[in-house]
Amino acid sequence: MTDVPAFNPLLAPSPLPYGVPDYAAIEPEHYLPAFAEAFAAHREEIEAIASQPEPPTFDNTMLALERSGAQLERVVLAFFTVSSADATPAIQAIDEQLAPLMSAHTDAIQLDGRLYARVSTLHERLDDLALDAESRRLVERHFREMTHAGAALDDSAKVRLTELNRRLSELTTLFEKNLLADTNALAVVFDDAAELDGLTEGELSAAAEAAKERGLDGRWLITLTLFSGHPYLSQLRSRASRERIMTASRGRASRGDEHDNGDVLREIARLRAERAELLGYPSHAAYVTADQTAATPEAVHALLRELAAPAARNARAEKAALQRLIDETEPEPYALAAHDWAYWTEKVRTAEYEIDTAALRPWFEAERVLRDGVFRAATLLYGITFRERADIPSYHPDARTFEVLDEDGSALGLYVLDLYTRNTKRGGAWMNSIVKQSALRGTRPVVVNNLNVPKPAHGDPTLLTLDQVTTLFHEFGHALHGLFATVTYPHFAATAVHRDFVEFPSQVNEMWILWPEVLAEYAVHHETGEPLPADVVERLRATETFNQGFATSEYLAAAWLDQAWHSLSRDEAEAVADVAAFEAAALADIGLDDPALPPRYSSTYFAHVFSGGYSAGYYSYIWAEVLDADTVEWFRANGGLTRANGDRFRESLLGVGGSRDPLEAYRDFRGRDAEITPLLKRRGLDA
Repeated sequence: MTDVPAFNPLLAPSPLPYGVPDYAAIEPEHYLPAFAEAFAAHREEIEAIASQPEPPTFDNTMLALERSGAQLERVVLAFFTVSSADATPAIQAIDEQLAPLMSAHTDAIQLDGRLYARVSTLHERLDDLALDAESRRLVERHFREMTHAGAALDDSAKVRLTELNRRLSELTTLFEKNLLADTNALAVVFDDAAELDGLTEGELSAAAEAAKERGLDGRWLITLTLFSGHPYLSQLRSRASRERIMTASRGRASRGDEHDNGDVLREIARLRAERAELLGYPSHAAYVTADQTAATPEAVHALLRELAAPAARNARAEKAALQRLIDETEPEPYALAAHDWAYWTEKVRTAEYEIDTAALRPWFEAERVLRDGVFRAATLLYGITFRERADIPSYHPDARTFEVLDEDGSALGLYVLDLYTRNTKRGGAWMNSIVKQSALRGTRPVVVNNLNVPKPAHGDPTLLTLDQVTTLFHEFGHALHGLFATVTYPHFAATAVHRDFVEFPSQVNEMWILWPEVLAEYAVHHETGEPLPADVVERLRATETFNQGFATSEYLAAAWLDQAWHSLSRDEAEAVADVAAFEAAALADIGLDDPALPPRYSSTYFAHVFSGGYSAGYYSYIWAEVLDADTVEWFRANGGLTRANGDRFRESLLGVGGSRDPLEAYRDFRGRDAEITPLLKRRGLDA
């Protein structure tokens, strides 16, 4: 590591608007010294709170806690934005060193017996403190979270807990590192463009550009998406090419080499089970759900099983239809395999609905989708507007910054879009915060959306698939949640809600994709200017339940794998010796074990649960979709895309962050609890 310059831009207030980190001035060697100083400063602040002789009050304990750690939060958010989106070798090396340090620092605070005693005293006297609703919830949440983290354990148990947390932080970082390395290593190289027959010129251009970036001029490189399938599988006419891509995707981090995640994830499962036992829970799933809206893994399992049977039934019918088409049209019929499903699904979709989704891409030019689709829907609903700020540099040249203004012209925050895939970016799509809103700290939000769209050659347009359009609307729903949350305390800022509620706003935002007054503006042919034909739009709407047996089954299979791993007791986790065998048994248990329909994620590349924040929580998407589908019904019944509806949704749900119980907030918005019927209807599971 090079000598650290005397001035560290991470430790000084940013000179940029909204407190955006001055990434142009930040070098990798700045991060670890900044973390070291910020850790020390935060520990001093916590020590001052925990050791003071005065009896605990809201101001000297809770308010002081919320004011503490501001410098550390700035450094954390600046670094982890980069480590997920531009993880160069230097950043990866820092991430590995940082993981146990972060774990130890968090444990030192969460497990501090003196601090816990002060918070507990306030919690016991809660009714006597005369607090406003947000302040009252702050006491409740700090007490609940510290208890949940193990603050009530004895000293010897805390020592073991700290060891477990440190090791788990190392393992989850290693899992992510292995996955990124193997995803890059298994990108599929093609020597002849004929092997990619079926892709558009733009897609071929992106593949050629990706190959060129790796020094493979004159060849074509197909990079892998995070999920098991790949968007190109629906288009490629060569069955051999489809099989190569699917085989590479399914093989990630499971090849017995230095990047194999099998042993890593088994150790993660064992240690999580041991930690849960130490904390008084029968499994990691029980530990996680105890502080979610679901409350118990049994409630989660009941929902997944309720949906799995009709989903598998529908998938079997879809599979039979695909097989019939193969038998009727192929000169040499073959049994449908996983790499064939998307291709033949598009054939059926074309035959039944006269829609070729790949052919729709010219109508989904990325810039127009963003400005006239995503942004316009938000303007119509909430009155907010967007202006690009090229004067505010970001962490990567591809990341674009937009200032978000409220209807009265006042500054709301910044939105950063990082659209394109690259070797240093982890797979999938996500939203994160660079700066979180807090009235106490006087900060306004800066949020980021990351996608992994292949970047075309210079000068060529970026044309999105319908799935990518959906992803952009979805992630922007998270961004709106982060932008609109208006709270006093940092603890409740941005998307700091229960994990099984956090997907709700993002899923609701998907409803505007085919909304007439939004679609008409963004779905315009990038060359001719012609709108997407009305009959195509109607056919798209008619296909909403098409292939939902597959879509629901692949999702439920992944959610069940997550539950299977994390419902193990410590002894059961110790007994698991074979990852593939464990997966097979788990999928058979829920009736989703068809090799032609693999889980959306298999264990060795299931980053959501083995390196992300969704362990025992991948069910959250379908759990939140119950609320989402019910909310869509409300919007439709109340006039749809109107300012009045937007204001109510913003005020009741998006704007409260984590400062209210989410289900209470939902009941206030909807007038009742959510009903499951709209979800069953949407996914074609009500027959």
